[in-house]
Amino acid sequence: MLILADDWKDYEIIDAGNGEKLERWKNIVLRRPDPQAIWPADTDNVKWKDVHGHYHRSSKGGGTWEFKKKIPERWTISYKGLSFYIKPTAFKHTGLFPEQAANWSWMMDKISKANRPIKVLNLFAYTGGATCAASYAGAEEVCHVDASKGMVAWAKENAELSGLSNNKIRYIVDDCFKFVQREIRRGNKYDAVIMDPPSYGRGPNGEIWKFEEELTNLLKLTSQVLSDEPLFLLLNSYTTGLSPTAIENMLKLIIVKDKQGSVSSGEIGLPVKKENLILPCGIYGRWEK
Repeated sequence: MLILADDWKDYEIIDAGNGEKLERWKNIVLRRPDPQAIWPADTDNVKWKDVHGHYHRSSKGGGTWEFKKKIPERWTISYKGLSFYIKPTAFKHTGLFPEQAANWSWMMDKISKANRPIKVLNLFAYTGGATCAASYAGAEEVCHVDASKGMVAWAKENAELSGLSNNKIRYIVDDCFKFVQREIRRGNKYDAVIMDPPSYGRGPNGEIWKFEEELTNLLKLTSQVLSDEPLFLLLNSYTTGLSPTAIENMLKLIIVKDKQGSVSSGEIGLPVKKENLILPCGIYGRWEK
């Protein structure tokens, strides 16, 4: 199933094509590469050139920003009562993946309707979009885990910006795999788990993570920290070439086998204003009791 993050007011994709996307982040327009936008587009059009910032990829890897208009060092955008700092980074990213709003809305609904205290574990939690969403929806506690100290600091700022400073959010800078292993030994349990593992990454001590090689073990470990009355497990992936059905199969064989419940999967997308197109933005798998 394809789900759309189509209820943003502060964000939109104005146009996409020729391997790029033209985005509005509140009142700032950015032009960035996107490997999924393989269809043709008139990128010579004036609107593609009249931007605040354009990220140019390098043939050697990485790339650089070309800023054509002055922009603040960072600015804020909002979504359903949540607010986030946006800042163009050296790796083309801005600190937020707006397509994840489709998952945020789903988990916020699940948590708010649970009618009981919900303890959430957010792994590979980045700048805390899902952490903020879960806490805002009424989660009793959210544990936010990411290997990057800088991203965790950014997540704290987003929580403060969203008015969640007094909520119970625990921030952990650690390798997610090792953290889950320690939680098993401690006997800590969670009613909901969110994970957005990278295709490839390194932990704070140089640990190497490869999605296809490590996901099975991580899911097996994660099933051991789910509570006796778990609410959901949400898995998101941007790994190229991976099918939603493959994710669904893994959840069925590992989580359903242990906890029962049901599984769904599909693509996440963002609407493209011009031509009424949809930009695919990764896949998801959801297990719920």
